[in-house]
Amino acid sequence: MSALKRVSDLMLPVIERELQQTIAQAHAPHLFEMQRMLAYHMGWEAEAAGVEARGKRIRPLLTLLCTMAAGGEWERALSGAAAVELVHNFSLLHDDIQDESPTRRGRPTVWTIWGVAQAINAGDALFALAQLTVLDLGEIVSKEAGLAASRVLQQTCLHLTQGQFLDLYYEQQPDLGVKDYWPMVAGKTAALLSASTQIGAIAAQAPPARVDAYRRFGELLGFAFQVQDDLLGIWGDAALTGKSTDSDLVSGKKSLPVLFGLEKKGEFAKRWARGRIEPDEVEHLAMLLEAEGGRSFVEQEADQLTRQALEALGEAQPRGEAKNALEELAHYLLKRKL
Repeated sequence: MSALKRVSDLMLPVIERELQQTIAQAHAPHLFEMQRMLAYHMGWEAEAAGVEARGKRIRPLLTLLCTMAAGGEWERALSGAAAVELVHNFSLLHDDIQDESPTRRGRPTVWTIWGVAQAINAGDALFALAQLTVLDLGEIVSKEAGLAASRVLQQTCLHLTQGQFLDLYYEQQPDLGVKDYWPMVAGKTAALLSASTQIGAIAAQAPPARVDAYRRFGELLGFAFQVQDDLLGIWGDAALTGKSTDSDLVSGKKSLPVLFGLEKKGEFAKRWARGRIEPDEVEHLAMLLEAEGGRSFVEQEADQLTRQALEALGEAQPRGEAKNALEELAHYLLKRKL
């Protein structure tokens, strides 16, 4: 059995209990329906509830692994782990509304069942619970750790919002290039993975230099993860990835390969400029983009960012079985199948 499986089998059930206990704090007799909304979104209730509906809980797992790898007791970081997962789910609830997404993890999204206004309320509740629970580190670890983790989480929420703003703003901007991609991804993807690893190191009371190395590991992991996701979004095998390869081109997403193609101003860019891409054009356009160098460029970026992330992890000086588990998790996230 791998180190990652051994450790995650131990941690994931505890993470789930911590999340349930945290969300229960928002419950009251007259708020039963709100509690149903939160439990549904977290994948605990209603049809098709379970592991698939919950997601992989990668972010809280990263937090606990970094605490353990930095020499701390991972159980003492549970409130920080719960906080990053609640922020993640707050952002998903709001993103689903803004993107008008009808489904999330194979189930109807909250806003399609309860309406936009109440889905916003549910997301806001998760946001508030995250801010409250991260402060528990002040009592469990130290006052300084609680304040530091809270600052990190609040700054991350700002970055998430900025990244989402750019993502939506870019949809209407015709003249964008590769340089515009990185600020958006820094907010939408890298910020929360960076917070997950940084808060884990803070909970272990690691020295500042090592905390920063864990922060950079998470940030670079986030960049590499998103670049790999963009690669899969055009050239991935839907049977292996579980996602539609039509979506990024048909939806007009300004992903890294698309921005590369637009900069080239070749045949791909000319077709893109004419408006909406239909599903039956996807295969041809993916071939055009590959021929213009888009795929090789993105693969090189993903490989470089992966190396940098693992170098940052090495600088953090992780220890024991958690070190092996973190390395396995990074390779798992960054080498998903095409």
